[in-house]
Amino acid sequence: MKYLLGYDIGSSSIKAALLDANSGTLVASAFSPSAEMQIHSPQVGFAEQNPEQWWNELLIATQKIKQQVNYKSDEIIAIGISYQMHGLVCVDRNLQSLRSSIIWCDSRAVNIGNNAFEKLGEEFCLSHYLNSPGNFTASKLKWVKENEPHIYEKIYKAFLPGDYIAMKLTGESVTTISGLSEGIFWDYQKNNIADDLLNFYEIDKNLLASTVPTFGEQGRLNNEAAQLLGLIKGIPVTYRAGDQPNNSYSLNVLQPGEIAATAGTSGVVYGVTDKVSYDAQSRVNPFVHVNHTYDNPRYGILLCINGTGSLNSWLRKNLLTDLSYNEINNEAAKAPIGSDGLQFYPFGNGAERILMNKDVGAGLNGLQFNRHDRSHIARSAQEGIVFALNYGMEIMQEMGMELKTIRAGYANMFLSEVFATTFANTSGCTIELYNTDGAAGAARAAGVGAKWFTGFAESFTGMDIIKRIEPQKNDQQQTTDAYQKWKLNLSTNKS
Repeated sequence: MKYLLGYDIGSSSIKAALLDANSGTLVASAFSPSAEMQIHSPQVGFAEQNPEQWWNELLIATQKIKQQVNYKSDEIIAIGISYQMHGLVCVDRNLQSLRSSIIWCDSRAVNIGNNAFEKLGEEFCLSHYLNSPGNFTASKLKWVKENEPHIYEKIYKAFLPGDYIAMKLTGESVTTISGLSEGIFWDYQKNNIADDLLNFYEIDKNLLASTVPTFGEQGRLNNEAAQLLGLIKGIPVTYRAGDQPNNSYSLNVLQPGEIAATAGTSGVVYGVTDKVSYDAQSRVNPFVHVNHTYDNPRYGILLCINGTGSLNSWLRKNLLTDLSYNEINNEAAKAPIGSDGLQFYPFGNGAERILMNKDVGAGLNGLQFNRHDRSHIARSAQEGIVFALNYGMEIMQEMGMELKTIRAGYANMFLSEVFATTFANTSGCTIELYNTDGAAGAARAAGVGAKWFTGFAESFTGMDIIKRIEPQKNDQQQTTDAYQKWKLNLSTNKS
């Protein structure tokens, strides 16, 4: 037997997947910890995690895989990595982390990025970086320089979360162009490092790791990691990508016009284009897609809502404490479309890009003590997440993207009938749900990078559609009316 091993470094858990390399069948999967990892918030707007915990949970998830399939170490062909985007991990010359990771939903660097956007010039930033420097990794590194100079002076390399995990596996300090683009470290016009932004921030570009291809050998498992994982030394790491480009790869979303979605801790709609395009207000964000080449450019337009699964998790921990997630979904189905006028705004997990990096907080609007019960709260939360995503999808359409079919993994909030049908009815799109996730996608991609597969198409053998959801004409008008009322109140509250 031959296997491919994939990891997905999330902010809720670390997932591992073992794929039969011949059939493309998922033979084992596991995640750790069993309870969601905590996001630490030492100050309002801060969000941090200890990167060493990611590594420890990866080791545990690998042990769980081993308990399911008694594979031999030499049967693992290659390893692929997916990871939470936009985070910052600072390491010293001994490759030890210097502080907790400043993760994707942390808002502390918003003003730093806004200042760079203004001083460098909006037209310059959008034409060179396709984004405002905003709250991305480069701005977070500048925050460390300004606020923790004693940490900054010890930094040897500034990593993205996936670069850190790859370093733990191989001992190599490398990154990818796709990764650099998500951190706003990449200049699209110069096709090189974003020197002008780094110079403005007074950041030494040598703090960035050297680049390797997204698909291809990026290092080999070193002796220490091999022993901890119960594998053999020398297994190659042949793929890494941020979670959303990887989710799109997992769903075979590689060509212009194809759309992917996910609804985990954050909610994302991600569309592929071959044209350089950007939103003038940087409310949705283009990055280099995994299959981008100079001759055949591919960019991913990313719409992100921070408060998605995190809202569902908050409800379960604080209000609906006696219910499982499946029971919350069943509870939501008891309430009518529109939740009898109750509106949930899922913006309680840091600054939201679609709101121009404002941290407005979550809100529950229209609550009536004599009319609403917990079924209305459960449904309004799921509707609110979908409405927020659709609000961003309208921005994508303004950029020229045509939204017809959206692919997603049959997981997380797409397990909810209410969520999935509301998504179809609000967007007018067909929703296709597949038997895949980020870890399985990373395993498939590792097979491409190791040249086990002849190309992308072969890597999707074994991936099947589970469910297709069409917009329901009888319910679509009610859903649209509820969305328009939700959007009107959002505009009123924002102003």
